[in-house]
Amino acid sequence: HMIPKDPVMLLSYLNLKLRDYYGSLDALCEDLELNKEEILETMGRIDYRYDEESNRRIQRHRRMRAEKNFTTIECYRDLETVELPEGADVLLECMSNLTANEMFRQDPPEGDVADRIIQGVERLRRQARNLVIVSNEIFSDGCEYASETREYQRVLGTVNCRLAQMAEQVTEVVYGIPLEVKR
Repeated sequence: HMIPKDPVMLLSYLNLKLRDYYGSLDALCEDLELNKEEILETMGRIDYRYDEESNRRIQRHRRMRAEKNFTTIECYRDLETVELPEGADVLLECMSNLTANEMFRQDPPEGDVADRIIQGVERLRRQARNLVIVSNEIFSDGCEYASETREYQRVLGTVNCRLAQMAEQVTEVVYGIPLEVKR
């Protein structure tokens, strides 16, 4: 099973898998036939220590999401295949995870990752009454990353820029404070 080698990308990948698919790191490693000790060692290179508290936070996120009164359509990649109910209001969360899923899939389709993602968003936009997209700003921490993470940043940056061009409104939220960028 192909997983990111860069510890920062691996952290994002593991958090997504644990949040949406697996109840524990042990279950994930067993199902995907991964070496847990190698994963923990890789994560240790960025001083991240997986523990049961991490898993409890993920389980809390699941419960909070389940308590909301809305329909969830889980789509971890291949956004262009999603069929929405007519006139749906859509919250796409989270573009950074979708981008990582598209980049680190075992069966990558032909073509540019950013182009595929944007085509999927355009399809959602045609189906939805309202479309809100959440992404992350991962570009200004001043850290040097491995080439794998730099490529991820490049692709996500391309997607974010193209989304901003398409959007009627862009709001950046900094420490809980909404800053209108485009209206």
